Amino acid sequence: MINYSDFPRNDVLCIDMRSFYASVECLKNGLDPMQAMLAVVGDKKRSGSIILAASPELKRRHGVKNVSRYFDLPNDPAIYVVEAKMGDYLRVSVEITKLINQYVPKEAIHQYSVDELWVTVNGLEKLYGNRWNVARLIKQELYDTMGLTCSIGIGDNKFLAKVVMDLYAKKEGISECTYEDVAEKLWPIPVEEIWGIGKRMMRNLNRMGVVTLGQLANHPLEQLKKRFGVMGEQLYWHAWGIDLSPVIGNFQKQEQKGFGHGITLLRDYQRDEVFACILDLVEEVCRRARTARKAGRTIHLGIGYSQETGGGFSRSRSIPLPTNVTMDVYHICVQLFNEFYDGRSSIRRVFVTLDHLFDDGETQLDLFENQTKKKDIGYIMDQIRERYGPTALLRATSFTDNGVTLERSKKIGGHKA
Repeated sequence: MINYSDFPRNDVLCIDMRSFYASVECLKNGLDPMQAMLAVVGDKKRSGSIILAASPELKRRHGVKNVSRYFDLPNDPAIYVVEAKMGDYLRVSVEITKLINQYVPKEAIHQYSVDELWVTVNGLEKLYGNRWNVARLIKQELYDTMGLTCSIGIGDNKFLAKVVMDLYAKKEGISECTYEDVAEKLWPIPVEEIWGIGKRMMRNLNRMGVVTLGQLANHPLEQLKKRFGVMGEQLYWHAWGIDLSPVIGNFQKQEQKGFGHGITLLRDYQRDEVFACILDLVEEVCRRARTARKAGRTIHLGIGYSQETGGGFSRSRSIPLPTNVTMDVYHICVQLFNEFYDGRSSIRRVFVTLDHLFDDGETQLDLFENQTKKKDIGYIMDQIRERYGPTALLRATSFTDNGVTLERSKKIGGHKA
C-alpha cells in the first residue's frame, strides 16, 4: 500500500462547462441550454459536417453524440442547427476565466481547453469555507451571471480532480475523490475510461491482463517501466491517484518544441492539386517560426489518403542548417511527397511540421546563396500581414481553388469565427 502522507495534498477543482458550444448558442438565441434541442455543426452546407456539440436534451432524447455527422440528425422540427462561431466561444471562455480570477490569483488557474480548467483553491477556507463550498459558489455564480452550467471534480491533485469530474461529476454536478477514495471510486473502472489512457494503450494493457485501474495499480512497477518507459511509471502512480504536476504557477509558458499546421480538406485532392495546399501550410508554419525567432532543421510531411483507399504516410527529413524560409521548407516537403506518395490515391489530409529548433540568430550563412536576403523577405512579408491582415499578401497559388489560406483565414481552430 502507498503511504499517502508522503505526497502533497492540495485543494484542486476541475471545472468543465456542460455542452459549452451548444449552451453558448442557446443563450445567444434566447433558449434554455438544458431544455432546448440544439446542435452545433462546422458547416451547414456540408451534410457530412461533424456535430461539434449537442445540447443535453438533444443527447438525451435522440442519443446524438458530439462525434455524429450532420446527416445523422433525426428529422425533428424542434431541433435547432447552428454553425460554430469560435470567436464567441473564446470570448465567453475568457469571461469565465475572469470570473474564476475573482476567487483565486491567475497563477492558480490552469486553462486546459476552451471549456475546461483546473483551479487550485488552497487557503480559501476563511473566506468561503472548504473546497466543497468554493465549488458550489463558483458553480452557482457561473449559472447566475452567465446562464451556464458546469460539472466540477474535486481532488487532492489535478489528476484526481479531472478523473472524478469525468466519471462522476458529469452526472452528479460536483464530486470529490481524495487519496483515500481511490480504491473505492477509481480502481473498479476500466482503464480506457481513465483520462490519459487512449485506445492503443488500452489494448497494450489488456494484452498484459490489465483491464481495470485497480489491476494497473497492483501490476509490478518494474514491468510497466520496462514495457512503457517513463509512461509506464506515470500510469502506475496515476493508478494510485498520485500526480506531482504543479498546481500553482505560470502554466502558459512552455518551451516550443516545434511548429505544425495541418488541415482536413473539404474534398479529395489529386496529386497536382495538393502542392498549393502544402505551400500554404508551409507558409503558415514558417511564419509562426519567424514570429518566435526560431528556425528548424527537421521538416515533417504527413499525408492522409481519402476514406476510399485509407492510409497515407508520415515522413521527415533533416537538413544541415536550420531554416524558416518558406521555399526551403516547401522544397523538402515536395521531395518527401514525390518519394512516398503512392501515385494513385486521392488526398484528404495534409500536415506540415518544422522542429529540431534553434534560435534564428544561430543560423549560419550559406556561402553559395544569399540566405540573409531570403530570410529578410519572409520577415517583411510577416510585417505586412501583421499590419494589414493575414490575407494582405499571399502567394498566387493561394488564390486558386486548391489553396487553403483564404478559407482558413475566416476560421478559428478550423471553424468559422
